[in-house]
Amino acid sequence: MSNRIPRSRARGFTLIELMVVVAIIGILSAIAFPAYGAYIVRGNRAAAQAYLLSLAQAQTQYFADAHSYAATTSALNMPVPDQVASNYSITIDVPDALPPSFTVTARPQGARQAGDSVLTIDNSGARTPSSLW
Repeated sequence: MSNRIPRSRARGFTLIELMVVVAIIGILSAIAFPAYGAYIVRGNRAAAQAYLLSLAQAQTQYFADAHSYAATTSALNMPVPDQVASNYSITIDVPDALPPSFTVTARPQGARQAGDSVLTIDNSGARTPSSLW
């Protein structure tokens, strides 16, 4: 008879198992981070589009009262929301021409929105680029 105590197997992870887990996490994060970034850009764009539509509606109401279009957001009493202001530069172009018209433009700014397109809406309701509206 042997008086040896059976050795229990050492518990823990091997280096190979740990490296496989690290590789899986790396692959998943390489897929998830760009998709999340695209989701954030679309969300910011949706906020800008909603604000542009609100400005166009306010311009219509302003025109009914003043018989001209407002050249600034403060004249419309519509300050730019923080989410839009941090990602887009909003401008209103009111040319001195007949018939009166306006074009509201949202230009992307900042690193996150850099790849996004310039959004516009005019007095006829035309929106560009049409593929993003």
